[in-house]
Amino acid sequence: MKIIVAKTAGFCMGVRRAVELALDAPAQQKKPIFTYGPLIHNPQVLKMFAERGVTILEEIPCRANGTVLVRAHGVPPETKQSLKEAGFTVIDATCPKVVKVQSIIKRHARQNFSVIIVGDQDHPEVISLLGFAGEKGTVVGSLEALRALPAFEQAIVVAQTTQNQVLYQQVRAWVAEHHDHYKVFDTICDSTERRQTEVRRLAREVDAVVVVGGKNSGNTRRLADIVREAGKPAFHIETEAELDWEALRSVQTLGITAGASTPTWIIKQVMRALEQMPIHRRGGLRSALARLMRLALLTNLYVALGAGCLCYAAMHLQRLPASWPAVGVAMLYVLSMHILNHLTSRAEDRYNDPDRERFYSQHRTVLTGMALAAGALGLVAAFQSGPLPFWTLLVMSLLGLSYNLRLVPAKVWPHCRFRRIRDIPGSKTILIALAWGVVTAGLPALSVQGGGWAVGTLAIFWASATAFCRTAFFDLLDIQGDRIVGKETIPILLGAERGLILLKIVLGAILIVLVAAGWSGIFSPLAFLLTICPTCLWVIISLHERRGMLAGMQLEFMVESLFGLTGLLTFAWLLAAF
Repeated sequence: MKIIVAKTAGFCMGVRRAVELALDAPAQQKKPIFTYGPLIHNPQVLKMFAERGVTILEEIPCRANGTVLVRAHGVPPETKQSLKEAGFTVIDATCPKVVKVQSIIKRHARQNFSVIIVGDQDHPEVISLLGFAGEKGTVVGSLEALRALPAFEQAIVVAQTTQNQVLYQQVRAWVAEHHDHYKVFDTICDSTERRQTEVRRLAREVDAVVVVGGKNSGNTRRLADIVREAGKPAFHIETEAELDWEALRSVQTLGITAGASTPTWIIKQVMRALEQMPIHRRGGLRSALARLMRLALLTNLYVALGAGCLCYAAMHLQRLPASWPAVGVAMLYVLSMHILNHLTSRAEDRYNDPDRERFYSQHRTVLTGMALAAGALGLVAAFQSGPLPFWTLLVMSLLGLSYNLRLVPAKVWPHCRFRRIRDIPGSKTILIALAWGVVTAGLPALSVQGGGWAVGTLAIFWASATAFCRTAFFDLLDIQGDRIVGKETIPILLGAERGLILLKIVLGAILIVLVAAGWSGIFSPLAFLLTICPTCLWVIISLHERRGMLAGMQLEFMVESLFGLTGLLTFAWLLAAF
């Protein structure tokens, strides 16, 4: 099955802002923390908030304390005032696009304009807009309801920000023909317009579309309606547990889209579940290959193989004699550290990769033993290579094991934010990159005679920068899950757009170093051939930007395969040299 994911699937700007305000509130605001009504229309996100101590306030008490977040849909002005009078600190998480519509209505209502709101009568956003219109407000949900209204001396027409584009275009045309003195405002959110336009195009390209989002989310229901209007089956689900496997069995090309209140981690869960359809089918080469790929990725054996290939390439790049013990050290160290990293990062994996989180929970003992055995064997192999590689690897291993330990006691420094290495923002991405660089390019230079510091330093930079791009790209894909558990990765610190720019800058630097060092003779001519790898990653990132998200397990396998490609290119270069 070919899976196409809509680029616009998931959180819009307003929802993302509201969610981030709610995530930050427990650490920054006076407790208890409430949202007035559901912050957004997604039960999984609301459950996550409840686990973090952010609960829903249904009715305003006479007296209270704490903090209340106004939902993304907004509330009538009198409701906001009542919350303040009750004693709450009020944080307004209303979407800025909704605030703009509120302002239009408020300004014209004061000038005695009648206000016609095209939307769903009972939707929270429409209720909030009516609060600004007062007695001047009227809600219509269809063209027929609009035709039934009396003629107003002066009126404005606005739309609920998530309203159907086609309906509002019909409204605009009818108003222009029958009441051209009415003022009509374009208030459908541009994010909604892009989302609906894309799902129409997607419906033409695929056999069926899975629409992910809350059942009570108006904008999500509209996406499913658009797919059905295009004559294609639409499966509106909240989680992967609701997938209709029998109905999807015959689908060759499947589209996935999601409402504005659907988090990325749920879209990824649905995507991964669909990817694993071949795994659950018994027999057949495709099923066997899918199972093997999944096992190799989950156990990090494929990552370790990639580290070995990177080490093999680094040795020939530096014109060092091939050292298979050094390749073994790189593979064993990376295997050990990556398994331990996932064993201690299951909170993030719960959102970023629930399949991996379940796998590590079920096989924790075996994987722990596997990590410790790999680490010990790596140290033995490094010891045989010489004292300097052994002590370097030992220090690196101890630093890796201490990453999650509290190194600064609370009694010694009570106000210190950074008690563990992992508490330092961006530390994971940087340390993983440096570790990969040292173990794949630095240790081989220390293991043999004739390794130069200049070429070794450049090789470490090349390997570290390549590993940095891999880890930072995965961090970009996991930005929402990491944000929820309070993990400050580089993409979270910089923002997704700046994170992508940084990735491209680093990839550009890798290309420059390879070409310049190859041309000057610092690296072997293999450097020119290895420019293929960062170029391929650049292409993958560009595809991600255009399409939003590629499929989860397939994308992970594709990125990890770039390290294997370095080994294959090196082997091909050696064959050509002979």
